[in-house]
Amino acid sequence: TERTREIGIRMSVGALEGDVLTQFLVEAGLISTLGGIAGVMTGLLGGFVGARALGVIFTVNAPVTLGAVAFSALVGVVFGFYPARRAAHMEPIDALRHH
Repeated sequence: TERTREIGIRMSVGALEGDVLTQFLVEAGLISTLGGIAGVMTGLLGGFVGARALGVIFTVNAPVTLGAVAFSALVGVVFGFYPARRAAHMEPIDALRHH
């Protein structure tokens, strides 16, 4: 993929395995956090609309809401670790040859 070539170029100009690993984990955490925020916002909107339609009081538990976003970030980092580690251990020449 294009990312494979990018990794090869970065490593051939001096990026360390730790740099590549960190980049992938930060990206995974950021994407998961943004997804968690979008999911929480969608859930809150649905809860508000549903509560309004049923005529009940809608409350938000802030610690649970923040916990959901934090959990999504954690899941992204945990499940991003294997591909990040694999990318970090690639040989630069093999990554550059990859189509």
